[in-house]
Amino acid sequence: MKRKYGILFCLLLATTLLFADNIKFTALASKTEVGTGEQFQVTFSVNGNGDRFNPPDFNGFQVLSGPNMSTSISSINGSTSASTEISYVLMAVKTGDFTIGPAEIIVDGHPLKTSPIKIRVIKGRPVPQNTQPAQAGPGIAATDGDPSSISKSLFLRAEVDKTRVYQGEQLTVNYKLYTRVSLLGAQMDKAPDLNGFYSEDIKNKNQSAVWKVETLNGLKYNVAVIKQTILYPQHSGNIIIDPLAMTFAVRQQVQSKDIFDQFFGSYKDAKYALKSPPVTIHVTPLPDAGKPANFGGAVGRFSVDAAVDKNELKANESLNFTLKVTGSGNLKLLNNPTIIFPPDFERYDPKVVDDITVDNNGVSGNRQYNYLLIPRHQGDFTIAPVEFSYFNPATKRYVTVLTKAFPVKVNKGTNTGNVTSFNASSQQDIKLLNKDIRYIKTGDTGLSKDGEGFYGSAWYYILLLTGPVLFAGAFAYRRWDEKNNSDLVKVRSRKAGKVAAKHMANAGKQLTAGDTKAFYEAVFKGLYGYLGDKLNIPAANLDQENIVSQLKARSIDDSVIKQLTDTIDLCEMARFAPVSSISEREVFEKSKNIISEIEDKI
Repeated sequence: MKRKYGILFCLLLATTLLFADNIKFTALASKTEVGTGEQFQVTFSVNGNGDRFNPPDFNGFQVLSGPNMSTSISSINGSTSASTEISYVLMAVKTGDFTIGPAEIIVDGHPLKTSPIKIRVIKGRPVPQNTQPAQAGPGIAATDGDPSSISKSLFLRAEVDKTRVYQGEQLTVNYKLYTRVSLLGAQMDKAPDLNGFYSEDIKNKNQSAVWKVETLNGLKYNVAVIKQTILYPQHSGNIIIDPLAMTFAVRQQVQSKDIFDQFFGSYKDAKYALKSPPVTIHVTPLPDAGKPANFGGAVGRFSVDAAVDKNELKANESLNFTLKVTGSGNLKLLNNPTIIFPPDFERYDPKVVDDITVDNNGVSGNRQYNYLLIPRHQGDFTIAPVEFSYFNPATKRYVTVLTKAFPVKVNKGTNTGNVTSFNASSQQDIKLLNKDIRYIKTGDTGLSKDGEGFYGSAWYYILLLTGPVLFAGAFAYRRWDEKNNSDLVKVRSRKAGKVAAKHMANAGKQLTAGDTKAFYEAVFKGLYGYLGDKLNIPAANLDQENIVSQLKARSIDDSVIKQLTDTIDLCEMARFAPVSSISEREVFEKSKNIISEIEDKI
């Protein structure tokens, strides 16, 4: 009996040693010394069929992408083998020496671990704040394949900083995306109707979405603010902020009985249309009690200042009067102030100059009114103080502020001939001249003799024949155009290059302007639009699998196809997270070359 157990033990030991020699589970970092803010990649490789992969904790690093899986399967003499690589893109966030612990996996029932990796982080560039990957990240689980669960894992919300305001008082609405699933793309279907509001969008200097993690009802979500708008209600009552409608391309994990799918994961892509819930704003009318007679609708907190460029001048010389309104509130909705100038001053409409900032704190800055004044008579005059009234919603009261008065001395001007008068004693009415019956013309009337005109001349007959000739030419051109454009597929393919050129020209403009997000969207649309037209693929079937299949059927080189798919994937990723592996200029030139090579061969 002992002999049998000994033989069994030896067989198990030999099997284990043979397994250990053939199966390897390794971890490799692209860099072992990086700077803060610098990205690097960690790859876990196994040359077998594994299960229950458990990644390490990436303490001290920020996960920008992952897990990203790639599989290689080979068959030699009937023997099939598989190898898998699981990679993560990380970013160092603080200096020091860090250790990425071992990852774990089960292969044929045997647990395997990788060796730890030591990473040294030195001082580099500043780390971007609150950046999160646009996919299910560490600690955030993706949904299963049940479509009914998508509403709990992906939704839009409209959040306002206040729901009760006065008419004209500013409020901010943030449209936020909450997700616990992987996003492949997004498009806005309908901007919210803001009837009853004056709106001002907040321009985000960061072209890429800024993600952060929020806990809602006990669940962690990746959250990004998609749109921010400042609103000013234009009337009292209940005003509804209508929904923002968007469509998202979502990648979901589904259950599969296939052993490869169980290990590598089985996914399906689907599109979901979402709307943010409507929000009701209760608007209170401005009170009548205490309202100044000169109130022009300003709501917020303001101050005023006035100045003149000179206090003494001659009659008919120009005088510049400047009124500046500074503060926060509905600056762009202010009416021109009522200013009483001396009656002897000729006044022109003001030139309005805005220096206004729109950000998360609201609308603030100043509006400047520049008046050009011309005193017509000599004398001592006074520009009276300007009264400016506004309603302060914080104190719920009206406030009136005053500028100082400006004395102006006007000396006698110089007679220039185009001025009606220079002082009060010399004023006289303007006389009207040349208002009488016009006389009969006695000179050459420009008449011609019979037969010497245009009728009956050579030019008359040439123009007479031009009509039939142009008609015949138009008829022939129409026949040629109908024949040339009768095959819509060929027409679409023939014009694909021109359509793509327009998109790439737009991408070039966005590249020059430094708008990274708009640049990648333009390149993405240019490539997909060109391939859909050139290969005659309907929009519903326009995906990478059909594109690759059609290109191979037309004998396009594999290297060109590989460059195309890599560029499309890069553009999709760049719409939700920064890309630093290749410059935008290289992507632009690469995309144009790809279109050129396909255009030459098809």
